[in-house]
Amino acid sequence: MNQLIKKAAVLGSGVMGSGIAAHLANIGIPTLLLDIVPGELTKEEEAKGLTIADKQVRNRISAGNIQKLLKQKPAPLAAKKNIALIEAGNLEDDLVKLKDVDWVIEVVVENLNVKKQVFEKVDQYRKLGSIISSNTSGISVEAMVEGRSDDFQKHFLGTHFFNPPRYLKLLEVIPTQFTDPEVLSFMKTFGEDVLGKGVVEAKDTPNFIANRIGTYGLLVTVQEMLKAGLSVGEVDSITGPLIGRAKSATFRTLDVVGLDTFYHVAGNVYDQVEGKEKEVFEVPAFLKAMVEKGWLGSKSGQGFFLKKGKEILELDPTTLEYGPRKKLSTPAVELAKQEKGTANKLKALVYANDKAGQFLWNTFTASFVYSAQLLGEIADDIVAIDRAMKWGFGWEMGPFEAWDAIGVEKSVKKMQEAGVEVPAWVAEMLEKGNSSFYLEENGEQFYYHNGQYRLVEYNPKAIDLKKIKQQKGVIKKNSGASLIDLGDGVALLEFHSPNNAIGLDIVQMINFAIDEVEKNYKGLVIGNQGKNFCVGANLAMMLMEVQDDNIYELDLIVRHLHSALLKVKYSAKPVVAAPFGMTLGGGAEVCLPTAHIQASAETYMGLVEVGVGLLPGGGGNKELYMKHLENLPNGVPFDLQNVANKVFESIAMAKVSTSAEEARENNFLDSSDGISFNSDHLIYDAKQAVLALHEQGYKPKVRKKVPVVGETGYATLLLGAEGMRLSGYLSEHDMKIAKKIAYVIAGGRVPFGTEVDEQYLLDLEREAFLSLIAEPKSQQRMQHMLVKGKPLRN
Repeated sequence: MNQLIKKAAVLGSGVMGSGIAAHLANIGIPTLLLDIVPGELTKEEEAKGLTIADKQVRNRISAGNIQKLLKQKPAPLAAKKNIALIEAGNLEDDLVKLKDVDWVIEVVVENLNVKKQVFEKVDQYRKLGSIISSNTSGISVEAMVEGRSDDFQKHFLGTHFFNPPRYLKLLEVIPTQFTDPEVLSFMKTFGEDVLGKGVVEAKDTPNFIANRIGTYGLLVTVQEMLKAGLSVGEVDSITGPLIGRAKSATFRTLDVVGLDTFYHVAGNVYDQVEGKEKEVFEVPAFLKAMVEKGWLGSKSGQGFFLKKGKEILELDPTTLEYGPRKKLSTPAVELAKQEKGTANKLKALVYANDKAGQFLWNTFTASFVYSAQLLGEIADDIVAIDRAMKWGFGWEMGPFEAWDAIGVEKSVKKMQEAGVEVPAWVAEMLEKGNSSFYLEENGEQFYYHNGQYRLVEYNPKAIDLKKIKQQKGVIKKNSGASLIDLGDGVALLEFHSPNNAIGLDIVQMINFAIDEVEKNYKGLVIGNQGKNFCVGANLAMMLMEVQDDNIYELDLIVRHLHSALLKVKYSAKPVVAAPFGMTLGGGAEVCLPTAHIQASAETYMGLVEVGVGLLPGGGGNKELYMKHLENLPNGVPFDLQNVANKVFESIAMAKVSTSAEEARENNFLDSSDGISFNSDHLIYDAKQAVLALHEQGYKPKVRKKVPVVGETGYATLLLGAEGMRLSGYLSEHDMKIAKKIAYVIAGGRVPFGTEVDEQYLLDLEREAFLSLIAEPKSQQRMQHMLVKGKPLRN
């Protein structure tokens, strides 16, 4: 299918519609955002002498919602400038513009008749071959397309994004009987490769996959809470990270989603199912009362939780009054906290004979059985169901993966003893001697389907480092890092120390990796698949060394790190960094000297060492300064002092990008560096970048002198810092750190414009770093960060 999506239109500019438009703008697709024409003028419009015929009035709703994108949190826009790609319009005057659009996404009110009326108009104006989709969260997509033209029906399907579209991974794609298979195939590929989503094909059933099972699980949790006499806070304390779910657990999640939204989603299923299932989807009376009172959660200021001052109160569903938030502590909970891995925690919990164990057994097994009953109705296989729950609700394990974790045979026996009816296909699976839904053999994963095991299919771009290590082993490893053969002549250096923090073990592996790659490989990727790329240096190790007066050891460590990262920078073979998530301090310093950075779209990069009383000690001051210089336009006169000011501000204020695109604006990435919108494809994209550099005949960087602002520039930098101190932004110790940063960036006491070599700047940095780490107040900040996980202002 020869389809391209160069321009899109979103119909409906509410939170979801504008969020989808923002996501499209983030990936560079110009988007038309249309909404209804207002029925009357506002007082401000009347005062300006405007009429209902003025474009400013007619586009007011969509234009206003576009501007709201700049203030929403979490930010829908990866960079504020992306707002320029969204054009405001209305559904009366601007439908004619659909002739220039390749994809029309409907996000109007959840009412079938309204949607059909909108599609009738779209059918008149769209161009042949353009794709049309609905972002409905549960209305039948088949019913929407009735009466439309053949070409419309062939190019129509459901595309259900999860809110917020920028951050949540799941995209449910729902074809109708008329959808052209090539259109479906294209949208699945486009959704994954361009939109960066985890795409799951769902069937046209109430609430599709994730909302159907997720809503069921939430309602079962509410019912079991009432039966067990637990409180809202107690339930949340055991239904979050402890069991592999999001920190927002159950009731905090409902507050974030909005109780009115949840009420609608549950009601949608309730209206379309029968029997016991209908009973579960009947929203409890207290929840209806909360909606009636306007206690809708975060957006209304109160829901299951209410913040009063610094205290967070929880709601008592029986009285609708707020009281102190409680946590549930039982022997099973305390035992589970000691276990490693979610699978072991679950086993410790669900078979325990205490309040927490019985509660979790009841909620988990209800969801397991329900998911198994729906197989074939909502999705074709268990993989789609598991992926939908992980990508849409942030579960660490889908229902069938979690069922495997607690033991299918053991749990089914316990269910049957309690009179629970287990779906026939699960019982048959066990009767045939198969005791799990998934199997792993030779690094490959298989899933149970219709009496046999089938290979789990993955996009080839979704490289799994765990699988590669199982199949190929590693070239070399130590406690902090491993060198892996990615194939096609590319190696990968993987950090796996706690928090991927940089210590001597990682420095040693960097040195080995460069030597090995220069001899035997086309290039190197530095990347991993942990929670974050790297949150910096090993703070605990540095604090221990300085408190033992081992300044000589620290001096040696810093020298080794500088040497290793210079080796990365001037490697004869291309080195590509693949950062994602938190890429802070030392993590950013590893990336900056590489030949190319291939960053995940959600990369939060910055040099944040001032937060622990230090300055960057791994060459970050020098590299960020040089990156700023290299990114200046050729042939255009530049202000060297302005460059120094920007770098000083970035480091002294510990600026962290809120996206990879913002990291580019902050000069951590340059124009040639890449951004991967699908985080699962990051390692693949980085590998391709290595191969491209190799094919282009990669030549290592040439060492060159660096112009600095010297003494006069140092004085200018201090003036800015002094102004911040007098305004109360900097403490005395902050000022001491700022002076050190300014001295390093300025290049010390040399005349303005002097060209110095990199080692000179590194020596300045090392001396400043060691002087700061010896300061008692810096050590207090380091200690506070290690214990509390947040900066200390002293």
